[in-house]
Amino acid sequence: MFRLRNPVKAYAWGSREAIAALQGRPPSDEPEAELWMGAHPRAPSTLTVDGADAALDAAIAAAPGAVLGAESERAFGPQLPFLLKVLAAASPLSLQAHPSLAQAIAGFAREEALGLSISAPERSYKDANHKPEVLCALTPFWALSGFRSADAAARLLAATGAPEAAPFVARLRGRESSQEPEGERLRAVFLALFAHDDKAGLAAAVARGVPALEAAGYADEARWTARLAEAYPGDVGVVVALLLNLVRLEPGQALFLDAGNLHAYLEGTGIELMASSDNVLRGGLTKKHVDVTGLAEVLSFRAGGVPRATRRATPEGAVEYLTSAREFRLSRLELGATEARALQASTGPEIWLVTRGAVRVSRGDTSLTLGRGESALLPAGALPVEVTAEATRATVFRATTALSPA
Repeated sequence: MFRLRNPVKAYAWGSREAIAALQGRPPSDEPEAELWMGAHPRAPSTLTVDGADAALDAAIAAAPGAVLGAESERAFGPQLPFLLKVLAAASPLSLQAHPSLAQAIAGFAREEALGLSISAPERSYKDANHKPEVLCALTPFWALSGFRSADAAARLLAATGAPEAAPFVARLRGRESSQEPEGERLRAVFLALFAHDDKAGLAAAVARGVPALEAAGYADEARWTARLAEAYPGDVGVVVALLLNLVRLEPGQALFLDAGNLHAYLEGTGIELMASSDNVLRGGLTKKHVDVTGLAEVLSFRAGGVPRATRRATPEGAVEYLTSAREFRLSRLELGATEARALQASTGPEIWLVTRGAVRVSRGDTSLTLGRGESALLPAGALPVEVTAEATRATVFRATTALSPA
């Protein structure tokens, strides 16, 4: 077992307090958006091996079988297949979606052929992997995720009272004589919004409709429309946001976002686990590169409810978040003061993160004590793991592959 030292990503939407508080530090002088725990080459964790510091991706490359295990290496190659993060949003992230694996492979090859630097601001594909992700709330957490039904989106847009929105309301409702599928109506309106001749005027008109939205019973949508319009004045993403499901997660609840899900994290702190990728296609609410054509190619315009991750209790007393991803599995273990729990072995690598209290993790004749905000890599191994809370209650998040025994 190896204690990890993890990089913090300082994006503008991050919190100055959340990650610092988790790690027992004073508030940061700059926004801290994400704490990365993994081996992604853009920001790998570091660990100490035989007295020397090493980046986790380099340590895996030196001994992939010993770290990953044969089953994970066979399934995903000589790389850690997941990336664990603490995400701390003090202000909204961009509207975005992630590609499927096939789309990521093709998109990465295309941008490589164009000679774009990995750090180029107009680059969307930073690697050749997909990025399904699960986010579990640590605090109350607000997000936009997936398209509302066309009728629900039409009612919401109409409630703003903005005359400029009327053509989009009509298009969402469709023609009485038409049997046009709902997804086609959503796609047509999405593209038409970005093609509008006066996107800034349209966004401003919808923002002026915030009092009407609230009066119509859409208090949460009104509040977030106002906040988005204030943060990104004139951005048509303010209007696009009204096409999407608005969701509030309570601590312990989770979302699962598969390829093609248009979403934006708005506010809150959560644990995020994903396939090891940094591919993002953006569609507004950002000063970064927006690729509407590329985004539309990967989006799913299928309307539906909020894609929450189903929770189930494991025989060991943990809570597991079920997803369709093969690369990762997230579980949360709650321990009473001084309580010990035996956990079955995983066939693949694991990363553990403590978010409350402190625990001692033991495997065979080795052990490691982790305090709040600390994390560790557990290489693949057949030995079971015992975890014991110290003097207070403790919470541990455990990231493994979905190839591990259930």
